Amino acid sequence: MNEKRSRAEWIRRYAGFVVILFVIAFGTSLSIRANLGSSPISAPPYILSLVPGVSLSMGQLTICMHVFFILIQVLLLRKEFEKRQYAQIVVSFLFGFYTDLTMWLTGFLQIPSDINPALGYPLRLLELLIGGAILAFGIACEVRCDSLMLAGEGLPLAISKFLKKDFSRVKIFSDTTLVLIGVVFMLAFFRRWDWEMVGVGTLISMFYVGLMVKVISPHVQWLDKIFIPERERQAAVSENAGTSDRHLVITIARMYGSGGDAVGEKVAESLGCPCCSRQIIDQTAVQMGYPEEFVAENEQNISTVRLWEMIFSDSGIPSSMNPSRDDAIFVSQSRAVLSIARKGPCVIVGRLGNWILRDRPNVLRVFIKSGKERAISRVTARTGLSEEEAAMKIDRVNTGRANHYWRYTGRQWMDMNEYDLVIDTDRTGIDGAAALIVRAAADFHI
Repeated sequence: MNEKRSRAEWIRRYAGFVVILFVIAFGTSLSIRANLGSSPISAPPYILSLVPGVSLSMGQLTICMHVFFILIQVLLLRKEFEKRQYAQIVVSFLFGFYTDLTMWLTGFLQIPSDINPALGYPLRLLELLIGGAILAFGIACEVRCDSLMLAGEGLPLAISKFLKKDFSRVKIFSDTTLVLIGVVFMLAFFRRWDWEMVGVGTLISMFYVGLMVKVISPHVQWLDKIFIPERERQAAVSENAGTSDRHLVITIARMYGSGGDAVGEKVAESLGCPCCSRQIIDQTAVQMGYPEEFVAENEQNISTVRLWEMIFSDSGIPSSMNPSRDDAIFVSQSRAVLSIARKGPCVIVGRLGNWILRDRPNVLRVFIKSGKERAISRVTARTGLSEEEAAMKIDRVNTGRANHYWRYTGRQWMDMNEYDLVIDTDRTGIDGAAALIVRAAADFHI
């Protein structure tokens, strides 16, 4: 967490978290009212609350489950369990209260089981999607709040730290286990499978909510104006205004095999400033204690399967708290990019430079592209690979870069609206592309 936050900011964030919890509870309850199955983490308390003779409400059962989760966290982490996170106990009681409140508020939205299927199922699906979108909005706000977390997210985080395993995989295992526990309760107490308890809505929630979190997250930055007092925001701007906004920084995103690295070096040489690409990897490797080769291999290597695994497990865990290898590399490289950009004029190749520096007025954002044939020619000449192998590598690397960009920005890597200047090196060549960028830099108005 950020130790520089003032008392006033912490109070704002905690107060915001209280409101955000209600949004999360409301989205969860609305999804349940669709009668297509509960979300994974709600499955055990929801099913138990329906058992005849059980006197505890869903909210009360949720409190019991969350307190149990907190005890496991303490046992696993011991001294490493942050004292601040004991507030999860208070959060659990508040969330349980919100759960019962929102279940009551959404009671009239319960879709009857005997409704005409032709009308009922579309209404159920619509309600499920609306509830999931509200839940995703709450989670995106929770991540932006970056203060506390629900015990349901704290437990897999604690397990991942204890076992030194990737958080996303632990979260998937945790959610699956909760669904299985719900199924056991359902079969034990009701002696049958009930699709309104664990059904298609459960599966949809697993993927849909994570996907919506990625879509919504880039659009909740306005919360910083609420969480951070205006005086402190102005102080931060003043602190960075000295030299950082008086020099030009050029960021270059590039398709693999387009010659973007060579273009970046020529631009830097022409402007008499450093070209930063490998240096960022070096800094990240040193900060994280990893070999440079490890960071170079993993920094943007997100396969499509891995991307969907991350989406599937998306949750209220800020990147700064997530022990995931991918998030750790991104956080460290982001800091390196910001540090380099602050020092003076430079060219930054790759590493999501255009996104990380998106709020700075002195950045020229460039995208370098080329056709497949010319890219294959460049890759084979540089690596000695066959044309078939080069083509496969180009596809794999470009897919990895696109997935990496979407994972951390929620936007499309090849969306030309993300850049100020797009150059096709098939048309201009390396020297011509560099000359165009230098000319654009000369005309760039800061």
